[in-house]
Amino acid sequence: MSKESKKYAILLSLLFSSLFVSLIAQDRHPSYSAATSADSTPANDSSATALPLAVPALPDSTGVDSLAADSLSNDSLATDSVPKKKKNGLTSVVDYQANDSIVFTNGNEVYMYGKGVVQFDGMELNADQIEMNMDSSQVYAVGRPDTVGDIVGRPVFKDKSGEYESETMHYNFKTKKGYITNIVTQQGEGYLTGGQTKKMDNDEFYMKDGKYTTCDNHEHPHFYLQLTQAKVRPKKNIVTGPAYMVLADVPLPLAIPFGFFPFTEKYSSGIIMPTFGDELERGYYLRDGGYYFAINDYVDLALTGEIYTKGSWGVNARSAYIKRYKYSGNVDLSFITTITGDKGLPDYSKMKNFKVAWTHTQDTKNNPNMSLSASVNYTTSGYTRNDLNSYYNANAFTENTKSSTVNMTYRVPNSPWSFSATANVTQRTQDSTLNVSFPNLTISMGQVYPFKRKTVVGNERWYERIQLSYSGRFQNSILTKQDQILKSNLIKDWRNGMYHNIPISATFNLFKYLNLTASFNFTDRMYTNKVMQDWDTQQARVVRDTVYGFYNVYNYYGSLSADTKLYGFYTPWKIFGDKVQAIRHIFTPTISFSAAPDFSAPRYGFWDSYSYVNEYGETVTTKYSPFSNGVYGTVSQGRQGTVSFAVSNNLEMKVKSDRDSTGVRKISLIENLSANMSYNMAADSMKWSNLNTSILIKLTKNFNLQMSAVWDTYTYQLDRYGNPVRVNKPRWTVGKGIGRLSSTGTSFSYTFNNDTFKKKDKDSDSKNTQQQRQQPNALPTDPNSGDEEEEAPGDSDVQFGPDGYSIWEIPWSLSINYSVNYGYGTFNKKKMEYNGRFTQNLSLSGNINLTKNWSFNFSASYDFNAKKIAYMNCNVTRDMHCWSMSASFVPVGPYKSYNFHISVKSSLLQDLKYDKHGNSYNSLDWY
Repeated sequence: MSKESKKYAILLSLLFSSLFVSLIAQDRHPSYSAATSADSTPANDSSATALPLAVPALPDSTGVDSLAADSLSNDSLATDSVPKKKKNGLTSVVDYQANDSIVFTNGNEVYMYGKGVVQFDGMELNADQIEMNMDSSQVYAVGRPDTVGDIVGRPVFKDKSGEYESETMHYNFKTKKGYITNIVTQQGEGYLTGGQTKKMDNDEFYMKDGKYTTCDNHEHPHFYLQLTQAKVRPKKNIVTGPAYMVLADVPLPLAIPFGFFPFTEKYSSGIIMPTFGDELERGYYLRDGGYYFAINDYVDLALTGEIYTKGSWGVNARSAYIKRYKYSGNVDLSFITTITGDKGLPDYSKMKNFKVAWTHTQDTKNNPNMSLSASVNYTTSGYTRNDLNSYYNANAFTENTKSSTVNMTYRVPNSPWSFSATANVTQRTQDSTLNVSFPNLTISMGQVYPFKRKTVVGNERWYERIQLSYSGRFQNSILTKQDQILKSNLIKDWRNGMYHNIPISATFNLFKYLNLTASFNFTDRMYTNKVMQDWDTQQARVVRDTVYGFYNVYNYYGSLSADTKLYGFYTPWKIFGDKVQAIRHIFTPTISFSAAPDFSAPRYGFWDSYSYVNEYGETVTTKYSPFSNGVYGTVSQGRQGTVSFAVSNNLEMKVKSDRDSTGVRKISLIENLSANMSYNMAADSMKWSNLNTSILIKLTKNFNLQMSAVWDTYTYQLDRYGNPVRVNKPRWTVGKGIGRLSSTGTSFSYTFNNDTFKKKDKDSDSKNTQQQRQQPNALPTDPNSGDEEEEAPGDSDVQFGPDGYSIWEIPWSLSINYSVNYGYGTFNKKKMEYNGRFTQNLSLSGNINLTKNWSFNFSASYDFNAKKIAYMNCNVTRDMHCWSMSASFVPVGPYKSYNFHISVKSSLLQDLKYDKHGNSYNSLDWY
């Protein structure tokens, strides 16, 4: 070899030596990792592939981390013949594991395959493939494709800030910074997905091209806000730059210059965003906007309002309170001012209405001896007609009478005494009539046996069966219009009084089968005024004068009754079969006698009279009671010596049944059939009372038919003025029967649904299922296909019948409420009888789920007098996974209206919605 050749050979050797030493000193190259791992990875593990450690260049310290300034680049291996031991650089222990395999290299690198887990200093990383470099303190994680190409085992990162799923993840143990692609994390009620993300050491995230949605379909959300850039503070808030909405992969021209999404796990105050809309009569509006006050853990308050461009406005305050094991309730106060028309024109109107609602419930564990309850629902007569929220509430919109009650009761421990105070308000919205009763005080004593011995020796004595009770009431009430209630006088306009009642009774058994009951009842009424009447001869009319003072109006009566039970049994002939075992009839007769003096006699002073001369020159004497307008009424006229008769019947049948363990079953044919009538021996006329009857039949297990009727026992004639009057001639004395039906009525309600007609098919279905189990030649099921069929997407809600076909079922229900009443109408002078008149009410309500997500419900009432639908409300709803859509409309009546609403389900984005309203104000008569 020539000198020149030797020279080149030495230079080439030095060059290759330096390159070799440099390669050893640098980080491990992936191609070398693949070669090294081939020795230790199982031959059938196709997932053991090299993973890149290169980090994309980002304007962050992650990109210029220890990878670029590591001590390995100036290691002593390049100049020193004795290598020094490299330092780890990690301050905590790293725990890691994998299901398939773990590969170590001499470059201080670790490769984990198959559900790898890395834990370090409160951080946990799960992924199907993980590469970790101890020298650079970096970790790289990624998922792997399965046999069908789907990515499984995606990286899932957990630390104190939350849990994050991604497509790929770079993370530095030292700096606690990372680079993430296609992140998926839940923040509040929403999900943050996609984009390129940088994780900072303070657990904040900087994102580019991300998506925010409340849809849990991460791969393909139904809607999302496309974020150009965003900053995420986990569990606190998200601040975004320009963002726009994407619905069903279609970008919409709905953009915002910036966004702020706060999150909190604490109970906190906040702004309530209003709803925007328009109405033809009242103009554009903002409704239901305001502020929510989180006062404390027991009470909250929401102040909202509404304003219209044509002058109408309203305010509302809602509060809920609760104290565990003590009480709970809510308060709702509203005030609205409605302005319609133009000021100065005839159609201009301004109405002010308000609403007060309060419910309160006390837990019985708090104080078993004292309770406070409230159910207040008071509105002015025009509130419901001017409140948009009431249009689609069938109960509130069609309710003619509203009642409010507040009650407080105290029961004395270990005593029969109890005290209660009540306030009642009943309003009729049709004519704004109010019936206010406040305060109402009640004192009652339960049944006691005053003569019963404390220590019983021997048989019970007759006087020990005497029992008595007491009830006392004070009432202060007024019947007026709602605009006159504040102008009323407490003394002159309000009616008040006290009431005392003491019943005393004792029951004895005679001849083993006869029950004898003796009773005495005393009633006392106390009033502070009475109304005297007199005839004014000059004006030819009755004049009334109110006299104030203290007055007692009392009455008493005694009664004696006897009753027994008679049983009758009937066994049908065998020629009709042996299905019916026996029929039982229970007959209960009752006879009673009651007596009372004539409290209208002058010596009592409870009744008075005045006389006048009519146009025929006859002297007419009119008897009246000065206390007839009292809150507890007055005493009745005439002596009483009344004998009452009553009977009741019960009819049952015992039949054979295979469905009962005893082999027989009882069927009620007539649950109760009763009739009662009385005869007053002390009366000078009209001694017979009307005949009262009632019947109760159990048609099905959940349906009873109950009807009561009153039969008129006397005839009618015309007086000198041509008016019908009842005369002292019983109907049976003139050949018109024992009585004529004067009033009756019944009502029933029933609900039909899918299960109503399924009972017949139950036995056949069970037989078919049993036959399938007993088939000896049935093919065995494939053990490998069971799980796949159960987990098949979309089949989880599909049910199959015994024939192997899927069951197609539409859930539905229909409720029917019907009532009919019969009574006297106009008088027929030819027949000298009253014509009958029927009054009917019919209401329907129902719902049907056409599909899993579509549902329809309605409620309606029919007016039989007008022969048309009085009110109808229909609702259509669509469950759109993360969205909800509803349409409500009133198609008939004077308050025709509609409401369309579509919004995001999540309360976080509840203002992402669209509303369209139309009501009776928008209906204009052009011709």
